[in-house]
Amino acid sequence: MPAPFAICYLNGEFLPLQEARISPLDRGFLFADSVYEVLPVFAGRPFRFAEHFKRLDRSLREIRVAPPLSHGEWLKLLNELVARNRASHAYIYVQVTRGMEFGRNHAFPANVKPTIFAMAAPLPELTDDIRAHGLSAVTVEDFRWGRCDIKTTALLANILMKQAAADADAQEAIIVRDGYALEGSSSSVFVVRNGVAITPPNDHRVLPGTTRDATLEMAQGHFVTQVRAIPQQELFDAEEIWIASATRDVLPITRLNGRAVGAGKPGPVWRRMAELFDAERRRLANTPAL
Repeated sequence: MPAPFAICYLNGEFLPLQEARISPLDRGFLFADSVYEVLPVFAGRPFRFAEHFKRLDRSLREIRVAPPLSHGEWLKLLNELVARNRASHAYIYVQVTRGMEFGRNHAFPANVKPTIFAMAAPLPELTDDIRAHGLSAVTVEDFRWGRCDIKTTALLANILMKQAAADADAQEAIIVRDGYALEGSSSSVFVVRNGVAITPPNDHRVLPGTTRDATLEMAQGHFVTQVRAIPQQELFDAEEIWIASATRDVLPITRLNGRAVGAGKPGPVWRRMAELFDAERRRLANTPAL
């Protein structure tokens, strides 16, 4: 991905990203005792801000950290970060840790203040090559922890899965467990069968995807969608496979484990979905985020 913009936010201060520092005793550093959120910015406007920060609040609640800011305060912070970086087409990364104590204790410390960090970076571009040829993916067996619905920074398993994809000259790993497809290592997953776009239901094994939900909403009235379990074999028999994420919208997977998906090129349902996303970005570009 492109290098981040120069200015970040850390614990109440906007400062050069290269000068940002946290204590090595911060529990986010020691234990990955922290959660994060990523959301895109189109024409200077955070996209689906409310949905992303409801998910952040949920993640914080699940690890028993009180939200450090209201949604209005978060939005003010993000808008200032965007303005300082002139980041009109970007994504924002936000992380909240439980905080720092002087020591290393597994149990929650008392009276610690959460660490708040945010930075922005240019969004990856949807290139003509991707539009024409799509991406490659591999399947991997799930070996993550049991609460994948929390957007925690404990991502080592996901990193190893993504590296397995990179080792195979692929761009994503699609996670399967007990014979069912769940999601990508950093994305939600859809398959298209008989013109119907299908995505797995949310549960503890799957991170609730804000871009996935946006896709389901935008598809209404244009093509049929289903939310149901996806047997692994349906990946291999699919007409189309998509991945959805905040930094990449919805992208087509045209090769899986070295074999063509469907016709081996981006399919017509994905092309319609890409048009709907482009239209939604234009529609929302100059509207309030809340």
